[in-house]
Amino acid sequence: MDTRHLTTGALATALVTAATMAIRIPVPATGGYINLGETMIYLTALLFGPVFGLVAGAIGSALADVLAGYASYAPFTFVIKGAEGWLVGWIAWRGLRGMQAHMGRMVASALVACAVGGAWMVFGYYVTQAFLLELGPQAAAAELPGNLFQVGSGIVVAVPAAAILRRAAPRVP
Repeated sequence: MDTRHLTTGALATALVTAATMAIRIPVPATGGYINLGETMIYLTALLFGPVFGLVAGAIGSALADVLAGYASYAPFTFVIKGAEGWLVGWIAWRGLRGMQAHMGRMVASALVACAVGGAWMVFGYYVTQAFLLELGPQAAAAELPGNLFQVGSGIVVAVPAAAILRRAAPRVP
């Protein structure tokens, strides 16, 4: 791994942490919070691929949990958000493999990737809260609308931003 990759990974991780901490809406029923971290997880994964999505999603989101006082969620967040970033990057990049991407195909691939990654995140937190943290299905359901908002905001911000940045710098690794 070279300096450029390390710098890109560190910057992406910092952006995920900052986006996650910028706006935090607590969910009293679960002790969790709603945030805008998906915007940077998705953008990182779409631009730089699954490994960067995994690292930035896992470390950046878990670090935000620790810094914001939600340390009990950090181990779960590390796994859930890391897998989310990897899924988004893997699906999006797999959809573009072997071709100079047409903009429509790139956007369609990004939308599918973010929807699948987002579904994983919503499912992951529901299972974590309902069963692993033993809060129960009703309490976990209280966070579903907020998690769906996170996915939607991530898609609305990351997909157009990735398309614009890819067009401006088509050689993004």
